Amino acid sequence: MRFMRRKRGRYKWCGSLMFAVVMSATAISIAHADNNDLVVSRLGIVINDDMGNPVDVVGDPVLFRSLASELGVIFAPRLVEPADTLGFSGFQFAVDAATTSISSDQPYWRVLESSTNPTADGTISHGANSVSTIGVFVRKGMWLPLPSFEVGAGVINLLGSSMLAPSVYAKFALHEGYHKFPLPSVAIRGGVSRLMGTDQIDLTIPSIDLSMSKHFGIAGTFNVAPFIGWNWLVIIPRSEVIDKTPQINAQEEPTDAAMNFTFADQDAIIRNRLFFGAKINYYLFTLGLEANFAFAGSSTDDRGGTNVSCSETTTPTSNCDATDIAGSQQTYTGTLAIDF
Repeated sequence: MRFMRRKRGRYKWCGSLMFAVVMSATAISIAHADNNDLVVSRLGIVINDDMGNPVDVVGDPVLFRSLASELGVIFAPRLVEPADTLGFSGFQFAVDAATTSISSDQPYWRVLESSTNPTADGTISHGANSVSTIGVFVRKGMWLPLPSFEVGAGVINLLGSSMLAPSVYAKFALHEGYHKFPLPSVAIRGGVSRLMGTDQIDLTIPSIDLSMSKHFGIAGTFNVAPFIGWNWLVIIPRSEVIDKTPQINAQEEPTDAAMNFTFADQDAIIRNRLFFGAKINYYLFTLGLEANFAFAGSSTDDRGGTNVSCSETTTPTSNCDATDIAGSQQTYTGTLAIDF
């Protein structure tokens, strides 16, 4: 009994420490840095009349779609787990840090608060070519509704912004536990993230993946489980009402009401990711390392009533078929966890 009390005390102390570290880092990011907050109004194109007076704003659907595509990869449900579940009595608390590449030379990233005009030599860049996130997660193995079942929940914060993405997932191991045979464990997992912390863009990010892993023991001390898998990512973008000229009070200048606009709802964006990594376990502690590669965006919003591609239009319009021009992206993630 004394041993069990000590063990529970150690779990509680370690879990409390990890929670405090993550919450402190997130609070600092939100309170003191906003370079990565979004100003989506920069993707709106002002239409002037013959006298040069602004009369309307049209959002660029290609830039909006491509921005949503790359944001979706940044905030997508995390993948840093082998196919094996935690077991029906297992519980895990994890903290992770990740860096994800972005196409910072593309015009849709001018939405970043820190974005500036082209430099004197004509170079166009909207900040660094990668962004960092930090996340905290809990995972629990279960017996019901199916054996070899696992659920998890957590939240991801984009550092340097107020944006958060709560996420949940469920994993079912189709085959696991045969560690003495040359057979990999296989699992299917589904998850969803929801972007919060911005009032200009709405993202819902469902995800489904298939993974394989194999468990190895090293010197009777460490357990290593390399894994590999394929992830199918669906990004559902929606626009809120956006004010192109927030510095002008519409009550004082009634014509400014025409400067409010929205992006038309678009078809879901599809991205595919290949991921691989390893989970290393020692006693209570787990280290996870992962790399995932999202292939360049290519899906098209098939707008009803037109067959014209947005790339073929000569005047600003939202009535065209927008193709995702997001570049390929890489995410590198490290995780520290405690397995109870």
